[in-house]
Amino acid sequence: MHAWLCENPTGVDALTWKELPTPTPGPGQVLIEIKAASLNFPDLLIVQNKYQMKPPLPFVPGSEYAGVIQAVGDGVTHLKVGQNVACLSGTGGFGTHTLAPAALCMPLPEGFGHVDAAAFIMIYATSWHALMDRAQLKAGETVLVLGAAGGVGTAAIQIAKAAGARVIAAASTDEKCELCRSIGADATINYTTHALPNGFRDAVKAATDGKGPDVIYDPVGGDFAEPAFRSIGWRGRYLVVGFASGPIPSLPLNLTLLKGASLVGVFWGDFARREPKANAQMMAELAQWYGQGKIKPVIDSTMPMAELKAAYAHMGSRGVKGKLVMVN
Repeated sequence: MHAWLCENPTGVDALTWKELPTPTPGPGQVLIEIKAASLNFPDLLIVQNKYQMKPPLPFVPGSEYAGVIQAVGDGVTHLKVGQNVACLSGTGGFGTHTLAPAALCMPLPEGFGHVDAAAFIMIYATSWHALMDRAQLKAGETVLVLGAAGGVGTAAIQIAKAAGARVIAAASTDEKCELCRSIGADATINYTTHALPNGFRDAVKAATDGKGPDVIYDPVGGDFAEPAFRSIGWRGRYLVVGFASGPIPSLPLNLTLLKGASLVGVFWGDFARREPKANAQMMAELAQWYGQGKIKPVIDSTMPMAELKAAYAHMGSRGVKGKLVMVN
């Protein structure tokens, strides 16, 4: 097998494409021949030693992937050789083969292609857990999605619309705003032309008839957090999803009092670990929604696995709309 090996987490340039012995699955593991692997923001952080999970060296990055089971270890009874699966295991995806915990594999129904499957679990699980579980989103409410043209943003738009909400999507270019409208957003805000803080707040106010959004989905953080929170409606829920812009913001807590609003943390990974039954139910429903055509990953482009470094550069340039997927 071949894989991109991180022997020194100093950044993307330190990754090397190496031939490695194809491993044999141990108890509870499966060997997967990888057909597609998506690029997520944590995949960039982890090779820079900036992610909260620091795997022992050397490791193969690539948190999320899909492929075909080649072998199963002892004790694995619910999966079989030749079965198509998707997996989000944190590492291992940027190669031709990997060992994965069988418990983390999602069997793919007929017609669920590898490219879509490799781009599915992280963004839809995060967005469903955020909107439906943590925010308890109801039909008729208004959701403001920040960073709306990215992976989790596009998933949040689709899930909110499927739940019967009104969606305002905020993104950095007219082209990205157009993408958001094409997948269901009711209104868009280009925050390059509606500059922070006042232009952005005025645009949110106009888009909500002065009431403010009921739910704010924020995977961006940084300078957007405070003006967005100041725009929230009464009893609003502000979802802290991530910090793609870099800086972790500080918020004046008196705003929660004045707005009767909640600051709500979203950590899907720990939810899956602590509440596995609820997570399994959620994933089953998401797979059903995919089959019904309610949700479908937005794929920016596919690139050969050998071009991983170019894909990282593309992601780092903030030019990606939806998800980038590497294919073997």
